[in-house]
Amino acid sequence: MSRREGSPEDPQADSSVSPLTHLEAKIRQTQSLARLLSKYAEQLLQEYVQHQGDPFGLPGFSPPRLPVAGLNAPAPGHADLPVPERLRLDALALEALPPLLDVVRRLQAELNPRAGRLLRRLEDAARQARALGAALEAVLGALGAEPRGGPRPEPAAVAASAASAAAGVFAAKVLGLRVCGLYREWAGRAEADLGALGPGGPA
Repeated sequence: MSRREGSPEDPQADSSVSPLTHLEAKIRQTQSLARLLSKYAEQLLQEYVQHQGDPFGLPGFSPPRLPVAGLNAPAPGHADLPVPERLRLDALALEALPPLLDVVRRLQAELNPRAGRLLRRLEDAARQARALGAALEAVLGALGAEPRGGPRPEPAAVAASAASAAAGVFAAKVLGLRVCGLYREWAGRAEADLGALGPGGPA
């Protein structure tokens, strides 16, 4: 009896489509993670604002956009870059976020020691950002575009952020607001960039 084409007994039947299927699954899984973390990042930002008091929660309040050492917002031309390059930048930013989120958590533990849920969210956010960054690097590897070496979160940069926050309570609160906002921006950017991938990779 001849074996049916595509049957489990035919080990070569699906060999040509397997890699693509695995790539598609990896992209979908990572995009789902990015979508979930975008929602969590928005919740974190809202809760952070609730615990900072006035003027942070007041309508029309526009905090100073202080620079965060070691991390920038997505550049205006980010969406015009090739998708693999965008994913590399997303992964680098997400790798820089955990130590900065840890700084914010330590500052909030001093400023709002009773805000247990906020402190847990900040701790979770550091772990989640690290996981999403690793997932993006796995997608890049599956695409054959190895993550390019670039700026890594340096202790000096984290120390600089902590030092700027030590200038006063308001500065510490603004730093936390900026870091939480950057987490939301980069998680959302990663979700969008993964959505720009075609079924078999970059268009």
